[in-house]
Amino acid sequence: MNFDAYARTAVELVNAPLEEIEDLKALFSDDNSWMREEITDRDVAIFRRAQKRLRDVFEYGTSGRDGDAVNELNALLESFPVQPRISGHDASDWHMHVTSRGASVAAEYLAGAVWGLSVWLCEYGSARFGVCADDRCGNVYLDTSSNCCRRFCSERCATRSHVAAHRARKRAAEEQLTPVS
Repeated sequence: MNFDAYARTAVELVNAPLEEIEDLKALFSDDNSWMREEITDRDVAIFRRAQKRLRDVFEYGTSGRDGDAVNELNALLESFPVQPRISGHDASDWHMHVTSRGASVAAEYLAGAVWGLSVWLCEYGSARFGVCADDRCGNVYLDTSSNCCRRFCSERCATRSHVAAHRARKRAAEEQLTPVS
């Protein structure tokens, strides 16, 4: 099982807009295209609640509250239990799924996302959970940097934030040089 891929599904969920069922459909990759056909309005509400709880996990990790991150992930694991099963059609494509056959879309997706994030925490620690430092963004990310120094969810946010800080420093310096009348 690719736990990193499952952990990234948690990131994608937290960062996704979930205003309506079409937003939820857009969340599913082509590998999970069957989910697009099976989701219901009820699933949207379940995903929204899980999205908020997963965001809390990232915020706990970012603020050094490991115990709270672990407690929330354990509660989510109870809500979306992993029930692994082997699936496929023949010996050339056997693979693992995280839920039993016939599970709802929410159970299938969220069990994988929560399991992946839990494995990530155990492997790398919750300090590797990040919330973008750009105040205008708020997206979450998994810090894969070699020295745990990532502060932004993307290069775009990093550049935008650094340019804004540079301009603010430049304005402040110009204001100091301008005589007050």
